[in-house]
Amino acid sequence: MARDYYGILGVAKNASDQEIKRAYRRLARELHPDVNQSDDAQHKFSEVTTAYEVLSDPQKRKIVDLGGDPLDNGAGARGGGGDPFGGFGGLGDIMDAFFGAATGGGRGRGPRSRVQPGSDALIRIGLTLEECATGVDKDITVDTAILCDQCRGNGTAPGGTVQTCDTCNGQGEIQSVQRSFLGQVVTARPCPVCHGYGEVITDPCRQCGGDGRVRARRTVTAKVPAGVGDGMRIRLSGQGEVGPGGGPAGDLYVEIDEEPHEVFLREGHDLHCNLRVPMTTAALGATVPLETLIDGEFELDVDPGTQPGAELLLTGKGMPRLRSSGRVDGRGDLHVHIDVTVPTRLDESQRELLRELAQQRGEEVPTLATNGRSGGLFSKLRGAKSHR
Repeated sequence: MARDYYGILGVAKNASDQEIKRAYRRLARELHPDVNQSDDAQHKFSEVTTAYEVLSDPQKRKIVDLGGDPLDNGAGARGGGGDPFGGFGGLGDIMDAFFGAATGGGRGRGPRSRVQPGSDALIRIGLTLEECATGVDKDITVDTAILCDQCRGNGTAPGGTVQTCDTCNGQGEIQSVQRSFLGQVVTARPCPVCHGYGEVITDPCRQCGGDGRVRARRTVTAKVPAGVGDGMRIRLSGQGEVGPGGGPAGDLYVEIDEEPHEVFLREGHDLHCNLRVPMTTAALGATVPLETLIDGEFELDVDPGTQPGAELLLTGKGMPRLRSSGRVDGRGDLHVHIDVTVPTRLDESQRELLRELAQQRGEEVPTLATNGRSGGLFSKLRGAKSHR
């Protein structure tokens, strides 16, 4: 049965080349063994890479769309009925006949290059709220593929050479002629000696085994701009894996994991905090020192008669607004929520002072709030009933 290459990438059968490429890059970043350490990540990464290689090749995609599998040579898949096409290696061979192979010339794709672009990588770093607010240069240690310093990417040992493959004569593929009901058909397969490269390294590099790259641990510096938030990603161009054959490196994506703060709660570009003030301060008013996240100590005016749950707004004292261009454009606000504390331990003299204050204000006995038109609880309830 043909594999569902579209399903592996999670795209529709009519997906464009760009949609297929985006789906592959997204899945590759999630499943790359350097990023995902789960047991089945490597297998899934291999499946995703194979699916992308098939669907990004127009000829192979035509085979998939016709219900075949371009990577299936048909061996063992014909059951007990024999080969109905007289020796074809699968639907891919039939497609060879329709797309040029029947003329005797084959598809002629030629050898593939040893130099391939490297994969992107993803790493997560934890940042405090202060670091997110002010920006920071963060040193990150990554395990990745780097250029082999012995062969400089060409894969050969000192004195070694790269020679044209004798088996395929540098074509990267070998052809065979078969006779069928369609006539003489020429089929092409990757050369088993040079693996499709058209050339053979006579003496591979001892350090990288001819791959042109090696695994290593290195440190890169990420310049984190002010205003980043949880889940945001910073792209470090060319800091990912070096490709096979010393190919250009992919990109490194740094994902931000914002740590909770003990005082401030972030909501987008705004910050929230609770300020506890004594009952006497709320009644008389005062200037209270408030330690902000970025601007240091700020003198906050608490007006006389401030009620519990009141909110004071400090415009422009929140987080920097980071635009998609990486530019900071203004700042959010700081919301200070007032929490009025009532004393629980009073000595006799303090109680006497409060009794005297209550007597002077006529507050010796609590009273129920009226249910008139003051907008209180009862008026809200009555309004709700009238709309039923």
